[in-house]
Amino acid sequence: MNIPKKITRNEEITTEYFAFLDQHLANLIAGNAIEMLEINEIAAHLFISAKHLSETVQLTQGHHPCYFYDQRILAEAKKMMLETSLSIAEIARKLTYDPSNFSKFFKKYVGMSPGQFRKNQK
Repeated sequence: MNIPKKITRNEEITTEYFAFLDQHLANLIAGNAIEMLEINEIAAHLFISAKHLSETVQLTQGHHPCYFYDQRILAEAKKMMLETSLSIAEIARKLTYDPSNFSKFFKKYVGMSPGQFRKNQK
């Protein structure tokens, strides 16, 4: 007989964080949200402290929540670069970045500018 594994509160918090993050990014891209939320704001939506959220995600996933936030933003940016004709500046604005700051952010994590990424993928 298989007994279903009971998830821990830490796993539940982590799952809720990722679900909230995905929904928030979808809302940004759709234009239903106008600004990125900070970790303390996400924690408030989950009815926990930012410290508890950070410690829990770090414990269960091995990285701070900001790491996953950045990775999700990069994934969405790459997807838009490859699947839409939006300019890099428009993509940056959809993700609530100033275009020059977005280029710096993207290059820091990807190792090339957004324009180079788009060109290399075609």
